[in-house]
Amino acid sequence: MENHEQKLKDLLALAIYSNASDLHVSVGHPPTIRLAGKLQTASGIGVLNPEDAKGIVMALMTEKQKEEFLKNKEIDFSYSFLDHRFRVNVFMQMGSVSCSLRLVPTRIKTLEELNLPSKLADLTDHNQGLILVTGPSSHGKSTTLAAMIDQINKTQFKRIITIEDPVEYIFQDDKSIIDQREIYHDTDSFTRALKSIFRQDPDIIMVGEMRDPETISTVITSAETGHLVFSTLHTNSASETIHRIIDTFPGEQQSQIRTQLASALLGIVSQRLIPRKGGGIIPACEIMVSTPATANIIRENRVHELDFVIETSAEKGMISLNKSLADLIQRGEISIDDALVYSRRPSELQDFVN
Repeated sequence: MENHEQKLKDLLALAIYSNASDLHVSVGHPPTIRLAGKLQTASGIGVLNPEDAKGIVMALMTEKQKEEFLKNKEIDFSYSFLDHRFRVNVFMQMGSVSCSLRLVPTRIKTLEELNLPSKLADLTDHNQGLILVTGPSSHGKSTTLAAMIDQINKTQFKRIITIEDPVEYIFQDDKSIIDQREIYHDTDSFTRALKSIFRQDPDIIMVGEMRDPETISTVITSAETGHLVFSTLHTNSASETIHRIIDTFPGEQQSQIRTQLASALLGIVSQRLIPRKGGGIIPACEIMVSTPATANIIRENRVHELDFVIETSAEKGMISLNKSLADLIQRGEISIDDALVYSRRPSELQDFVN
């Protein structure tokens, strides 16, 4: 493989025109794309040796990014090609260079186009509080978050500031004013960006991911003090999200964080992307909406009761993951077998659909 830059362009074009979600470059394997959730090797390209993999990956980076990668052994950044954007993670494995690229759609889809529940649009009507979008990696959290922000952009005159690592979706100002800040490009860290954000007069703040106690604490405080704040976590349910946030802090701080979270939290959306019959994917969502009951559960550390409250509060817009999966099965969108794979309680799901 002689021209690594041209090979990179060929692979990026393949990902774009195949409508792939991801592209992976790894030593010992041919370049691989992910289509509708399934991996597929790129045809006509053999197994990559260390030299070729490194050459392709290095062609992605600026000199400054190369320096940072060689120093830290990994780096996140965004990359544009043919009017498309990729979220890139370059890393070392067994002494060789690898990378994973996520193709970010050029157009932000609406909540309706994404087949997401209408309750998500209702959440965007609030003036202050915390909304969390959670789920496993590669299950559409950033896409859902972008759709919610763009819902506000199209309907309200607000000042919106995002802090992302890296910036994925590019918002086009409509009714709102949107400033997007990228870690390492526009600011050194989530923590530093959040410390200065209050001087930038935001109505709405979007934090790409809550990664450490200081960021989490500042996000919750922002939601308490007159801002509508959106963020994500890699958790599997509302109850797990609450536990993850609380357990991030030392024991002596946990009571205070519970109280703050109970006050600030508006809702948690936990989603999975399920293979759709006939091709493609469709989301299944657990939705927890803040009520006096959920606030008391969080404040009093009775989080084990949260699942029951979600299951029995449909009239308030809540929905359990199993109910969402059962609805998709009954509508003929997904198979029972696929639903059981993604259910946290498969036996209960069987009861729903029998």
